[in-house]
Amino acid sequence: MIALIAEKPSVAKDIARIIGATRKNDGYLSGNGYMVTWAFGHLIQLAMPEAYGVANFRRESLPVIPERFQLIPRQVKAEKGYKADPGVLKQLKVIKDVFDRCDRIIVATDAGREGEAIFRYIYSYTGCTKPFVRLWISSLTDKAIREGLENLKDGREYDNLYRSAKARSEADWLIGINATQALSVAAGQGVFSLGRVQTPTLVMICSRFLENRNFVPTKFWQLKASTASGGISFTAQSTAKWEQQPEAIAALQRVKDAGQLAVKSVERKETSQEPPLLYDLTTLQKEANTKLDFSADKTLSIAQSLYEKKVMSYPRTGSRYISEDVFDEMPGRVALLGQYPRFAGYAAGLNGVTLNRRSVNDGKVTDHHALIVTENLPGELSKDERAVYELVAGRMLEAFSGRCVKDVTTAVLSAGDTDFTVKGAVMKEAGWRGVFSGQETGEDEETVNLPPLQEGENLPISNMELLEKHTKPKPLHTESSLLAAMENAGKELEDTGLNASLKDAGIGTPATRAAIIETLFARQYIVREKKNLVPTDKGLAVYRIVKDKKIADVEMTGMWETALAKIEAGSMDADTFRKGIEVYTRQITAELLSVQLSVATGETCPCPKCGSGRILFYPKVAKCSNVDCTFTVFRNKCDKQLTDKQIVELATKRKTGLIKGFKGKNGKAFDASLVLDGEFNVAFSFPEKKGKPKK
Repeated sequence: MIALIAEKPSVAKDIARIIGATRKNDGYLSGNGYMVTWAFGHLIQLAMPEAYGVANFRRESLPVIPERFQLIPRQVKAEKGYKADPGVLKQLKVIKDVFDRCDRIIVATDAGREGEAIFRYIYSYTGCTKPFVRLWISSLTDKAIREGLENLKDGREYDNLYRSAKARSEADWLIGINATQALSVAAGQGVFSLGRVQTPTLVMICSRFLENRNFVPTKFWQLKASTASGGISFTAQSTAKWEQQPEAIAALQRVKDAGQLAVKSVERKETSQEPPLLYDLTTLQKEANTKLDFSADKTLSIAQSLYEKKVMSYPRTGSRYISEDVFDEMPGRVALLGQYPRFAGYAAGLNGVTLNRRSVNDGKVTDHHALIVTENLPGELSKDERAVYELVAGRMLEAFSGRCVKDVTTAVLSAGDTDFTVKGAVMKEAGWRGVFSGQETGEDEETVNLPPLQEGENLPISNMELLEKHTKPKPLHTESSLLAAMENAGKELEDTGLNASLKDAGIGTPATRAAIIETLFARQYIVREKKNLVPTDKGLAVYRIVKDKKIADVEMTGMWETALAKIEAGSMDADTFRKGIEVYTRQITAELLSVQLSVATGETCPCPKCGSGRILFYPKVAKCSNVDCTFTVFRNKCDKQLTDKQIVELATKRKTGLIKGFKGKNGKAFDASLVLDGEFNVAFSFPEKKGKPKK
């Protein structure tokens, strides 16, 4: 019997259909000598500090550095702390049973670092020792699955990938747990989450925000001249910029006195623009944010859906290239888009044409090639899915198209000792820009229609303007610009030696950057204002504390990404990386325990149970700041969300006024007060019914 495990049920069902395992069982499919089961993403996680006998949020407990990490089933929030997810426990029992009954295992979790970690953690947790092989595919089409099953790899070939995933997971635990607890202990109020990639990313957002907010614009002036030649009117701006208005006015007068513009020089040259490379996940997320206003997380979710619908290749890729064997399939994929209405005309024009090879490079294909459409045309797609599909399909057509060729003319005009410049362009061959007909391609402003100017020609001045302008700050980060900053973090380092080693590293990976940004929203460190990412007061308070600390060091974070890549490649030992992380963890813990943090807290009051702590308010709960006190009030009571004021009233008076709008188990609404009983648990107190007969 052969077991096969996929990352989620939908993928398992697709593979099971192809291998003939069509009999439905509880948690798995079987048939034709196979048992096909599945995970639900990460079923296993690293245990929290209490599993090692360590009390949380205690100065004397930090840093927490387990000698050996324990694996536990995924946890969910319970009324008192966390407990194992019952659904996870049930599926783990199924998986263990399937593994126990098989002779070998086919690993069909997503072909990447996280997919490898999902399987290996389950394999380790269940104590399985059966041999396993790897299904490594870049799309979920029937053809790709069949070819992958015919070319299964020995699972041990991916040991280094797992070592990298394990090293990343444990490093994030060590840094995240210790930094978060250290800063929270130092603050003495609330929980302030920090992380290996999360914190440098927050620093990027906050520093850009403060730079923008504190920017003082300065005025400058330029001249704008309107003229014409051969019946074609155009304008030109002065090359000079004046910081003093009187000087600009004097220059304006000299130009007016001259009365005409002399053509000082004319340069004409043909320019060609190579097509853009194919998308990797990060460039797709940037484009979708810019053009569709999608968050990075939403784009990844849609791309994953298109992958599972078999119309797009594996989304979590960091490569913008394809290999030679994949390029062999591209004429067929381009021809297929001839049946897709939006691109039918353009795709037909590529029929029989030699495709551009700029995106073809075996050496630059990592675990997965760039994003491309599969051999399956999409059927029913949502509006958002279709928008992302068309971005990828359109980019694929662009990447394999010819160059865009333009004739660019740059003219310098002169009058009264002031030079003016103007640039114009004429399209000779649209090439790849024809895919979207010049729309949404980031076309520059070389659209001035210039007449055929000649050196020495004099042109009349029909109008002169004095333009008052202001210097502008760097704009606030959007998700698109933040993704670019995370991807290119190494390029901004001042140390050129380090820059060279980190230039391709960045911070985070294409697969994790969206989740990092979403974590900052969940922690209430940042909010969206239209497309801009803006830090909250809480985010800025944390930034001010950590900006000069090791935890915020972009350089260090980039070096870790490089180290993890080396572990994956087999050129670095995971234990060496772990020792370095442990040293770093001790350093940041000591640094953060010594800080002082001040955050506006709004409403609060003393704890009614212990008297020494005060009530801290969180989105889902209010609790005592004293770690030894168990006083907790959950905000959601019978479908009613309690306000800070109601919780303060309950804590100070032991009873609230009448609160309307609770809902019982039968769905009926009721009104009641909340009271604290003798054990400081929250209970209901119902009003006496009017008209009740006296005894």
